Amino acid sequence: MDSAVQSLTHSGDVLFLMLGAVMVFAMHAGFAFLEVGTVRTKNQTNALVKILTDWSVSTVMYFAIGYPIAYGVNFFGSAESLIAGNQGYELVRFFFLLCFAACIPAIISGGIAERTRFWPQVLAGAVFAGITYPFFESLIWGKNSAVLQDWLGKNLGAPFHDFAGSVVVHSMGGWLALPAMLLLGPRMGRWVRGKSHAIPISNIPFLALGSWILAVGWFGFNVMSAQNLSGISGLVAVNSLLAMVGGVLFAVISTKCDPGFAHNGALAGLIAICAGSDLVHPIAAFFIGGIASMIFVYGFQWEQEKLKIDDVLGVWPLHGMIGTWGGISAGIFGYEALGGLGGVSFMSQLAGSLFAIVYALATGFLVYVIIVKGIGFRLDDEEEFRGSDLSIHQITAYPEEKVSR
Repeated sequence: MDSAVQSLTHSGDVLFLMLGAVMVFAMHAGFAFLEVGTVRTKNQTNALVKILTDWSVSTVMYFAIGYPIAYGVNFFGSAESLIAGNQGYELVRFFFLLCFAACIPAIISGGIAERTRFWPQVLAGAVFAGITYPFFESLIWGKNSAVLQDWLGKNLGAPFHDFAGSVVVHSMGGWLALPAMLLLGPRMGRWVRGKSHAIPISNIPFLALGSWILAVGWFGFNVMSAQNLSGISGLVAVNSLLAMVGGVLFAVISTKCDPGFAHNGALAGLIAICAGSDLVHPIAAFFIGGIASMIFVYGFQWEQEKLKIDDVLGVWPLHGMIGTWGGISAGIFGYEALGGLGGVSFMSQLAGSLFAIVYALATGFLVYVIIVKGIGFRLDDEEEFRGSDLSIHQITAYPEEKVSR
């Protein structure tokens, strides 16, 4: 009887995490269509191929190198040994956490779109998904977590809390993207004689589709971060919902119904709530998402017009700044006095969030400087003018239009 119950429990956990992995895997279609809708038509094919290739390379790198770095587990034994005892739970856990690792190059892709060579960026994504991200993951969630988390708990009141990756995933991706954008420089024509010339997006329905796919998949991203059936919490689901709604409403009101900000506002709320989704009150989640949306609205404008950083999808404010806000917000609204479940420390959340920024900037600059100096990173002027679809893939997103002329 005990053996049967244990087998059923393992099977339930495997199925639970497998469904979560599929939902988060589907989010990568959201990344693709968000980029397709934002870039110009001459770069849409590149966006689709780039996201799919990054996913594939990330899978190989995380399987062979990244997951062992993060959790001390490898999959080079026999197939029988991989499923022994728990119906292959560790395999689907790898699949689920791979979907998080693969978000890193997908996030970066949106910031550096329309002007990068294909294989150098794939190479950078491979390093990030296989080495850079897994090492940081190991410090927060994995085999080396005792080193950092014990120190934070002893000296700052509690371990660093990031339930579903506001900092570990999103902040990391956004801050890794910043060095790439700074080293690349802006797209041709983005600023002329110091004057800003905004480059219009190509397709609002595709942008909206990307946002919707991401938003739906996010409930797998957050809820399934429990990683087993016994840890599932309705609080995580409702907090994710209300943070998303808060993000949308704050963006719609503050920008007078701008469609780009409205759909990115949903993502802002979802990014921010990842860290504290399992411990804050739903009302707090609404305002965490709303504040995140404001960070994106004003952060994107500041980035573009004041700092003159050409961040095509706004990934630095959306993922970097808001991911940081998500980590810090868990240390504010997680306290019992504000309706949370407690067990967090503001100072630990601040320290962990700032540490992620320093780590991402240092490793990001290192990787991208080597690529820029070693093999080159940017398309030449003629290739960029033609568009990456023709320059890299030799086909446009709408080939029949060319044939029919």
